[in-house]
Parts: sequence; C-alpha cells; structure tokens
Amino acid sequence: MPRYAAIDIGSNSVRMMAADVDRNGRFEVLAEDRQVTRLGESVFRTGSIEEAAARNVLAVLERMKEAYRRLGVLAVRAVATAAARDASNADEFLERASEVLGEPVECISGLEEARLIHLGVETRWPHPRQRVLILDIGGGSAEVIDAEHGRLRAALSRPLGAVRLQAVFLKHDPPLEEELVQMLDFIEEKLHSAGQKIEHAAFDRVIGTSASASAIVCAANRIPRQRREAADRRRVTAAELRRLYGQLAAMDVNARRRVTGIGPRRAEIIVPGVAVMRKVLEMFGARQLSYCAAGLRDGILRDLAEREAGAERVRLDAEQRRMVEQYARRFGVDLKHARKVAAFARELFTALTPWHRLPPEAGRLLKAAAYLRDTGHAINDMAHHKHSQYIVANADLAGFTDDERHLVAMLCRYHRKAPPSARHADFTALTAEHQRVIECLYPLLRAADALDRSRDQRVEAIECSLEDGALSLILRSEKDLSLELWALERTAPLFRQAYGKQLRAAARRR
Repeated sequence: MPRYAAIDIGSNSVRMMAADVDRNGRFEVLAEDRQVTRLGESVFRTGSIEEAAARNVLAVLERMKEAYRRLGVLAVRAVATAAARDASNADEFLERASEVLGEPVECISGLEEARLIHLGVETRWPHPRQRVLILDIGGGSAEVIDAEHGRLRAALSRPLGAVRLQAVFLKHDPPLEEELVQMLDFIEEKLHSAGQKIEHAAFDRVIGTSASASAIVCAANRIPRQRREAADRRRVTAAELRRLYGQLAAMDVNARRRVTGIGPRRAEIIVPGVAVMRKVLEMFGARQLSYCAAGLRDGILRDLAEREAGAERVRLDAEQRRMVEQYARRFGVDLKHARKVAAFARELFTALTPWHRLPPEAGRLLKAAAYLRDTGHAINDMAHHKHSQYIVANADLAGFTDDERHLVAMLCRYHRKAPPSARHADFTALTAEHQRVIECLYPLLRAADALDRSRDQRVEAIECSLEDGALSLILRSEKDLSLELWALERTAPLFRQAYGKQLRAAARRR
C-alpha cells in the first residue's frame, strides 16, 4: 500500500499521522503525534499569530517531519485551519511552516475541512445506508456535516471552536453566569443558519469527532484519559451532556482536571466544547452523541490515496521516458514487453515501500532498467545482461544524472544470472547507500520480468499484499499462467535473500 503523511495545524494543537493506506481506506498507522500549541489564542485575542506561538509550532513541525521522513512516505499534505484563516499574518506563517517541512502548507477553507472530516469518518466508521450528522469542534471552528448513504449532503463551518470561545467569552475561573449566557447566545446565533441549511429529518446517528468529543464521552463513561482509545464508538445521551455541562461550568480548572477522562490541557477549554455539542443536539432533537476517533488527518490520508498522490515521483517524466524508449528502439528491444515489465515493476515498488523504504524516485530507476535491460542482445545473446550494463553506463541519457545512469546500468546487470556480490568490482565500488538500492530493486526487476515471461502479456493485472511475512501476488488472467508462475518461483530465493521474506504467487481468473 502507498505510504502517506498528514499534518493538521489546528488552532489548539498540531497533529501528524503517517500510514500505509489504499484507495479503499485500509489503514496501517505507522506513526502519529499530537502536541497542544494553542496557535489560535493570540489570533482570537489580537487578530495575528504571535511570534512565540509561531516558533513553538515550527519546532513541533520540525520534530514531526523527522518522524515521517524516516518512513519514506510517498506524499505529504499539511494543512492549517481556523487560526490561519483568521490571522492577519497568516501568509508569513504559512511560508515559514512550508520552509520547515519542505512541503507547501495550505490554509484550507472550512468547507474543505468539513469534506475531509467526513471522508475520515466514512473511512473509519462507514455509514453506507444511514443518514448521519457529524460535528467536529476544533480550536477555532466547528464543522457541522450532513451526510447520507456515505455522501456529503451539506456542510458548514462556524467560528465556534473551543479555544476561540474560551478566549472571547470566558474571562473568569470558574466562568461567571453572564459570560456563559453571552457564550450560549453567540453559539445559538452562529448555529441558526445550520438549522436552516440542514434538513431537520431524523438522523440515524449523530457523531462527534475531535478531542472535545473524546473528552465528553470519556467523562460520561468514566473512561480514563490513558485509555481514551476505548471511547471510539461509545455514546453519551443528551441528558448526560446537559448534566455534564452544568457540572463543568460550575467548576474551576483545577476541579475540571480531576474529572475522569478530561486531560489537564483539555480542562482549560472543555466548557465551550460541551456547550457547542449540547446546543447542536438540542437544535436537531438528537437523543445521543456517538464519538468517532477519526478526524481531519484520516480524511487527508484517504484523499491522498484516492488521488494517487506522489505517484508521479515513481514514474519516469516525459523526457526520461522519451530517452529510454529511444535507446530501447535503437537496440531492438521489444517495447510492448518492456512497457509491461515497467508497469509491473512500478506496482511492486509501490507495494513494497514499507519494506524497502527507498525514496520514491528510486522507482524511476527501476522503470528505466525495465526498458533497457535487454539492450545487450544487440551485441550478443550470451551474457547480454553484462552488455546491457556497458551500453547503459556509456549512454547519453538526458534527464538522468551520472549516478542515476550507473544505477540503472547496474540493475540491468543484475536482471538475470548471479546476484550482487562482493566479488563484483563494479558493485563494491558503489556507496553503501547505492548498494542497498541495487539489493532492494534487482529482485523486483526479476519478478516483474517473470510476470511477462511468455512475452504476450498474459497477466492482465496483479494484486500485491504484504501479509504473514510474505509478499503475496495474485495474477489475474483468463489464460494459462503456468510459465509465469514457474518464472516467479525461480525469483523467490533471491527475493528472500534481499528482503528476508517469502514470495508467494497464485493465478486467478478475472
């Protein structure tokens, strides 16, 4: 599965998640991190991001970048939400954040935020036949989402985030009665349009996401904060929510910190969060709220997978493809076969990213070798792999650096016969990093070649999965694939030598 990373720079916290994820939403989380930064506090008080808050967030981003960079992700999407939407100096902050990450940080609209939240919920907790209302209370805004049969019907974003409401209305601890009244009036006013835009027909389920919802459900169900993952899909009734609001609003922050399920930092802003949740349930006549652990990051990852983001980094660009095809034609290579092998090689490279952890650009070298590995036949069929190495190493391949050209040549050398060895001077002359590239890629080139052993494109498609310590390949075709299966079996020992894993293959009809 492709590997992606998502970063959510919110008004209250910065969150990161890296995961292997496919287009159907299957996730394997590899790393995640969350740090409360309160970026929005200064924005909601003064209208701009204070320097100390900006530096704090940038330091957190630097740490998170190191975590996902070690995983070799294919693509990253970093977004900023309500605080950046409101800040007068947002452009400067986004530029600095982009420089730290080495990736563009985009300030997304409230509606885009709502779309991604809905996508995240549907990924973790699908509702293919129901109508659901989703409420996400962040630090700066609240997103209210109407979805039916897995599709978003309507969504709106309102300035009802917990950090914002705390900063604007609740000046005392515990809050004064008149402060609570003013805050509730403001919430009701901002939610009025939601009541007009979203049809008041019965919802099969009302779902709360975000840390506020998690804290509320944990408090209602007496789930300790250390076990908050157990709150996923648990519920709180509207009556319990009203009682919880009354209790928390009467407490000072130290007392709120002692409530089971509410963390020390969340206790500072939990009252506005509960207030918004309560008002939404009252507005739509809902009897209970269910919590979903999914959020914006889950939606970003699913969106990246559906768009096949980063795939262009594995593919040859237009100039590189033109050059390799030009050389392949010059030396009489069967281009139809070469294209098929190159396509299989790319699929194998992407599927095995969790194991080889090579940068996506290494996939381009593998594809180039798939086109050029047979050029040596033009000199002599005997030892043609060595002739291919010579031809490519001395070729004028525009679009490739000298190092890249030599790596492609080495892959051509090892597409058959003996594997890389300390006895081979050309291989030992490579840096340790480049030796690892060759050791990880040459078995994939051999497997891709085996998948078209008959050279008549019998294998129509392949399905790759990493399971039980093995690469499992399902070959789809209506034709006899005994030759391809035999050829794949011959590559299995070298694959096991390189990856320490089994290679299993089976044929299935389409």
